[in-house]
Amino acid sequence: MKLKVISVSDHQVGPVSTTCPHCGNKGTFETIGKDLHVGGHFFCGQRVCPDPECRGHLFVVVKDRDLVFQHPPLRIAYNKQNIPVNIVKTFEEAVTCHSTGCFVAAAIMIRRTLEEICEERRATGKDLKDRIKSLKSKIVLPQELFEAMDELRILGNDAAHIEAKSYDQITKVEIDIAMEFTVELLKALYQYTSLLARMRGLKKTTP
Repeated sequence: MKLKVISVSDHQVGPVSTTCPHCGNKGTFETIGKDLHVGGHFFCGQRVCPDPECRGHLFVVVKDRDLVFQHPPLRIAYNKQNIPVNIVKTFEEAVTCHSTGCFVAAAIMIRRTLEEICEERRATGKDLKDRIKSLKSKIVLPQELFEAMDELRILGNDAAHIEAKSYDQITKVEIDIAMEFTVELLKALYQYTSLLARMRGLKKTTP
């Protein structure tokens, strides 16, 4: 985001409500020092997370008391439990690209996440399309998630190759949905089984 600085003067906009990109908690972020009025209705300043165990720092841009930009940006929150390290590392790059508005790069890293999943589950084939087909014989998933994997593959192809045009464009709308599907896929593959085991572990034992 570019701000045109017309003039600079001290101001006090007050706290802003947002989600902390460091700890993931929502709250009211208090002002550090003074805000700067940079012209028009825009103010720049610093805020601090109210969580005493976090106290993370934010740079913010406020317009008429509404938060319009923050850095670090918000990131999609997801549970990493039981997901293999290599897959988490790859998907984290997709999350970072998404949070900074690099949507083409995010699509490519989502596709790479699928490749990591196929490798971890030892799916075979000459390309990702064939490996996703092979995956059907190795794991149990709702058909909708298998179809979503193929759509994510196609979206990644469009992002990586100029000549591929299955999707008209790759914007926040497409990538928001792609990220949501990928999170659901990771849950289904790596977390539902352990969650069910935990639930069953709470049942009374039969004497």
